[in-house]
Amino acid sequence: MRVYVPTTLDGLATAYAEGSLEGTAAYAVTPALREWYVSEDLEELEYAALGRAAEASLRLLAAAEGAPRRRVVVAADVADGVVLAYEGDEYEHQSSLGRVSLKGPLRLAKAAAVHADVAEAESDVAAAAGAITAADGGDADAQYTVDGAEDHELLWYATQEIPGLLG
Repeated sequence: MRVYVPTTLDGLATAYAEGSLEGTAAYAVTPALREWYVSEDLEELEYAALGRAAEASLRLLAAAEGAPRRRVVVAADVADGVVLAYEGDEYEHQSSLGRVSLKGPLRLAKAAAVHADVAEAESDVAAAAGAITAADGGDADAQYTVDGAEDHELLWYATQEIPGLLG
């Protein structure tokens, strides 16, 4: 199963130094995500799961003052047994769709790729991180600001490129 683990550049730097990405929250193509997007196209569904993880990265940035304002998502293929539970299948909020829990930290050696914003996206991502809590509360203007970060596509990086991405 492909999972998308939200993090930050600082979190990725720590994971690179320690060999594993802490935290067990991730996103994947779950039954609820399939139902919500009404699609059988796996690539489209995986892109949706990546989008949910990118939004979760914004939440991490909102809590991490001083961290570079770039969303980061680590994509990895894991055995189904590594996924403990589908958490977002109750339709609480669209951003929870596809949320899963992993049994433990993800070894960075298992990563297939890293997706991250380019430096030019930092001002929009910073604004979105500052607005995400208000957007969750239903503020339409804040949601517009959060959506502005989504206008920036996350770029794909091979795992060998992590040192350059962090540099």
